[in-house]
Amino acid sequence: MNTPTIGELDRRLTRLEQRLAEPPPSQHTRPGLPDADAFWALTGLTERLTDRADTAEEASGAVLIVGTIDLPSGQQAQWQEGAAAVDLLADPWERAAETLQALGHPVRLRLLQEVLRGHTTARELADLEDVGTTGQVYHHLRQLVSAGWLRARTGGRHEVPAERLVPLMTTIVGARR
Repeated sequence: MNTPTIGELDRRLTRLEQRLAEPPPSQHTRPGLPDADAFWALTGLTERLTDRADTAEEASGAVLIVGTIDLPSGQQAQWQEGAAAVDLLADPWERAAETLQALGHPVRLRLLQEVLRGHTTARELADLEDVGTTGQVYHHLRQLVSAGWLRARTGGRHEVPAERLVPLMTTIVGARR
């Protein structure tokens, strides 16, 4: 029998502690989802963290953004991005202010949603109810382009860049809670 290393013992202990800290599946599943499948992504992330971490700090958590989307416009995106919790806590969050601020206006959120629905020009967007004048629409579009949530295309069209599509949708999901 091989004697486990300190690192292996630390990983095993961390895994056990995490399992003991988790509430039973029936307490955190949503109706209509089988208990075993409700948190498949979270389970996979947790297992990956505990299997690959060499220190308790590395196993302290992570965040994963993942999604696959087929839009009515034909645009498709598959995206996965992750970050260790320790790295996120060390980063200066104020750097994200401008990017997040661009999403902080109801008209801008509506414009993003309408672009995803296929209204991609300023004229099409200005024709929608309750979005303001053409000048106001251009102002909002410039803010969204500057923050990277939209990309200007030829012919006056706009699109949500593929690398922003899933993060945008997950931001909306997070704000719905």
